[in-house]
Amino acid sequence: MTSTLPNPVPDTSSTSRSTEAPLVLDLGSPPPRPLSFLDQASLWCSLGVSLLIPASALFVLYPVVDAPGMTIAAALTAIVLGSLAGSALLGLCAAPGARTGAPAMALLRGLLGHRTSYLPTVLNLLQCFGWAALEIYVIAETATRLTSSSWRTTWVIAAGLIATFMAVRPLGAVKLVRKYLIWLVLLATIYLFWGVVRDGITAPVGGDWSGFWVAFDVVVALPISWAPLAADYSRHSRTSRAAFSGAFFGYAASCITYFTLGLFAVLAVAGAGDAFTPTAFVGALLAVPAGALALVVLAVDEVDEAFANIYSTAMSTQNLIPRLDRRVLAALIGAVATVAALLVDLESYQSFLFLIGAVFVPLAVTLIVDFYVVRRIALGASGAGYDVVAPGRLRWLMLLPWVVGFSAYNLINPGLVDWWAQRWVSIRDALGFVPPAWLSASVFSGFVAALLTLAIGIPLARTLRTTSVPESTMTS
Repeated sequence: MTSTLPNPVPDTSSTSRSTEAPLVLDLGSPPPRPLSFLDQASLWCSLGVSLLIPASALFVLYPVVDAPGMTIAAALTAIVLGSLAGSALLGLCAAPGARTGAPAMALLRGLLGHRTSYLPTVLNLLQCFGWAALEIYVIAETATRLTSSSWRTTWVIAAGLIATFMAVRPLGAVKLVRKYLIWLVLLATIYLFWGVVRDGITAPVGGDWSGFWVAFDVVVALPISWAPLAADYSRHSRTSRAAFSGAFFGYAASCITYFTLGLFAVLAVAGAGDAFTPTAFVGALLAVPAGALALVVLAVDEVDEAFANIYSTAMSTQNLIPRLDRRVLAALIGAVATVAALLVDLESYQSFLFLIGAVFVPLAVTLIVDFYVVRRIALGASGAGYDVVAPGRLRWLMLLPWVVGFSAYNLINPGLVDWWAQRWVSIRDALGFVPPAWLSASVFSGFVAALLTLAIGIPLARTLRTTSVPESTMTS
């Protein structure tokens, strides 16, 4: 059976190379395809260069509250394996965007049906908005450490304005990152690594491997948080192979690097006897000679994470209301995220990461298994029948792998919010289930989602042979 994908042929004409992303979500028209492997590798590498990743390193070194920390070997192993696993899922979610030409949330129409895709769209809106506010916050926090606390509001507003402007011109921002900023970031990163490790690293006292899988889940949450956004950028990729490899190699490299930098910075703070907080690593980096200059470079680069979340919030909104002008959406979202950045509390950041993993690991696995495996078994081609243009029939049964996977994650790791964790512990006790220490919430939820996707998806996909809408009748 031939695929019904609306935009299977990349548009790599000279016109498309100079054209910005369209203002509205017109799924019947091919998106511009200017992005090469290097463009996307640079983009994802830059998106992985985030000061929020070193802020997360504290939760890798001390993943369990009121428990001994991890050994350095255990923490580094969790960083490498978690980064590779999460980045692989990210790359596999990026490739369908290049194959179909559809933005990320519109791509879920092929998995869940048009209206059923609204549920993950709303959750992704909340995620993107939260990340945008956090990114603006950490930029302002770093700039405040370099100047004065009285400047904090000014830095929040400045970061929000720049990120919003970049979200209005996203493809130009990607090209700018590759051409100039990535090289400055590379130099700053090498220098900060040297500065942090030059006096040696002090291993935590009494560290062990007991919290390894919790630490692994923390690391996986960072790349997986981008999976529901990946196709917003990969739809502009020249090939699906470039989309996958650019996302996988680019993000994995920077994720490993910056978790490790944060880990060493946290150990330096511990050696100095300073208090542990998610932003304590900034003090360790400022202690490096000329560390302030290197941090300025990283803070400037941090703006692209805020821009990406603002842009993808606008793109996700267009899955709900397609004819809204993307530029207006980006401006409104950027303004609200900037205000929210004044109210952010990083003490609840670890719980946010676990919630991200619980929601989006099983969703990403469900999409990947359905797109690459179920459709090939049932229809003879990966992604066959992924019609993101026509309304189509609801595929609400495909919500089950996601929902059950979400539940499986919380049975293993319900997070740190008391009322939420207590509910899941009560369910766990009622089931007589005691999660083993060797089991990762991310791995378990992904495995459950994959099995259910195969069981439900294959017979459901086969109905496309007799119920698919002719291409000539599709309307946007």
